[in-house]
Amino acid sequence: MAARVQTEPFDVSGEIALLHGQNAAVGAIAVFIGTVRELQGATMRSLTLEHYPGMTEAALDDIIEKARARFRLIDCTIVHRVGELRVLDAIVLVAVSAQHRKAAFEACEFVMDFLKTQAPFWKKEMTDQGSSWVEARASDDTAAARWGESHE
Repeated sequence: MAARVQTEPFDVSGEIALLHGQNAAVGAIAVFIGTVRELQGATMRSLTLEHYPGMTEAALDDIIEKARARFRLIDCTIVHRVGELRVLDAIVLVAVSAQHRKAAFEACEFVMDFLKTQAPFWKKEMTDQGSSWVEARASDDTAAARWGESHE
C-alpha cells in the first residue's frame, strides 16, 4: 500500500502492474484517474497544485489504511501530482485491488471522496480571466459524509 506525491507524470500501466503483483488472490482492480479539465466560461491556462510535505503523505496513508480495513483490500496506490499542470494532464491516480469488484469499485470511490476532503492540497487556477484559488466544495463534504466516517 503506497501513497506518493510527485511533480512528474505517472505511468498508469506500471502502477497497475505493481499493484497486481501477480497475486492470485486479486480478482478485481479499480482505477480512477483525475485530469485537468477545461472550465466553463474561461480558458484554463494551467492549474497549480501545492501541498504540505509530510502532512499530505500522512493524510494519504491514513485514507489508504481506512479503505484497506473497510473494504478488505489487497492493495491500494495513490499517486498525486503537484506543481504546474496543463489541461488534459493527469493529476491523481487511485488504484485498488481486492478479491471482488464491488469492494474495488467502492474503495476507489471512498479513497477519492476522502482525498478531496482530508488531504492538504491547494489548487490555483490560471485562466484567461486571471487566477484564483479553488475553494472547498460542499458537494465533496457531502460525498465523504455518506460513508459514515469522521473526517477530522
